Amino acid sequence: MPDSPPLFSVSLGSGLSLRELTGELFARSWTSWIIFKTCVAERLVYRGDFFFSTFVRFLPIITQIYLWHKVYSVGTSQQISKLNGYSYEDMVAYYLLAMVARAFSSMPGLASGIARDIRDGSIKKYIIQPIDVLGYLFWHRVAHKVVYYIIATIPFAVVFYLCRSYFPAMPRGEVWLAFVLSLMMGFLIGFLLEAMIGMIGFWFLEVGSLLFIYMMFNYFLSGHMIPLDWLPEPIFRAIEYLPFKYLAYFPAAVFLEKVPTENLWGEICVEFAWVILLLIANRHMLARGIRRYGAFGG
Repeated sequence: MPDSPPLFSVSLGSGLSLRELTGELFARSWTSWIIFKTCVAERLVYRGDFFFSTFVRFLPIITQIYLWHKVYSVGTSQQISKLNGYSYEDMVAYYLLAMVARAFSSMPGLASGIARDIRDGSIKKYIIQPIDVLGYLFWHRVAHKVVYYIIATIPFAVVFYLCRSYFPAMPRGEVWLAFVLSLMMGFLIGFLLEAMIGMIGFWFLEVGSLLFIYMMFNYFLSGHMIPLDWLPEPIFRAIEYLPFKYLAYFPAAVFLEKVPTENLWGEICVEFAWVILLLIANRHMLARGIRRYGAFGG
């Protein structure tokens, strides 16, 4: 009598049994964990410099709060109560929340690093090894953000405590959930946008000028400079169709309940759709770029 097939040997259409698929998923998860742990350790090598640079980034908060105080001040004892629907307290709260969102979505050095690796041939180390380039870069960024927020927790807590009177009443649970989801997907959108800019290096090698233009538009269209709903209605409606607003404006607007309740989860779904679209675009660019890569340098 022939041996019976082993348990969990059901074919899954891709030629792999359930046992093999489970083993592959475990191997990938373990590889991701090793990459993440190594990148965290790398970030902590120069922890003094990283700690100091993190604290220095909080200094502009003081100047921004003072700047908006002057904008809302008419005279020595009078203030504008509302400006485009925002009070002075709303504006300070918006700026702090946008700063939190930008801390999630900003990816300093990602695009330029990818382009540099392509130009000098260092990207070969990913291609010749069984490591997914985007996966490695993703976990590298996750490690960076984890270390950053561990260090930045204290200054963030101090700033938000000192400015607690500027914030409205604690939002309800639904808003909190939407806010957290918007931050997480903002991180993904920021990562995927910068990765796309970097992978243009497969075609043009040098992307410095393009990256500079992107950063200028990103800073303005993300709502980091001013709330996007301050813009004229036609411009605001056009920007709404772009992914940039999810990098800063949208999470802050969600927390401040500037997004109507009936539109909240629809907007979250649109943000998720942008994540999927950008992921597909990244995979397509990476596959096309590697096919034409000449492996120079290095």
